Amino acid sequence: MAGSTVVVGVVACSALLTIGLVTAGAAAVLGQRLAGAADAAALAAADAASGAIVGEPCRRADEIATALGVAVTACNLDLLTATVTVSAPFGHLTGSASARAGPPP
Repeated sequence: MAGSTVVVGVVACSALLTIGLVTAGAAAVLGQRLAGAADAAALAAADAASGAIVGEPCRRADEIATALGVAVTACNLDLLTATVTVSAPFGHLTGSASARAGPPP
């Protein structure tokens, strides 16, 4: 009887550890996805601000972010430099990332 109690405890601990590691891995994947989407959206906005592509910069950033499955929560322009923040849900939480693109200083 004592052996089966130990086995149940070990299985329960292993299950909890696995769930925790999977959740941490999923959060890391979301973070990288958000960072890539923020970079792409900021580059699109900076290109539109400089005239390299046609369109309104923040609208271009929103188009790219939507195509990548995230939402733009902030888009700011400082001359030709664009700063874009994107977000996406992660369970009951929301993850976000920001990126800046423009000409070198």
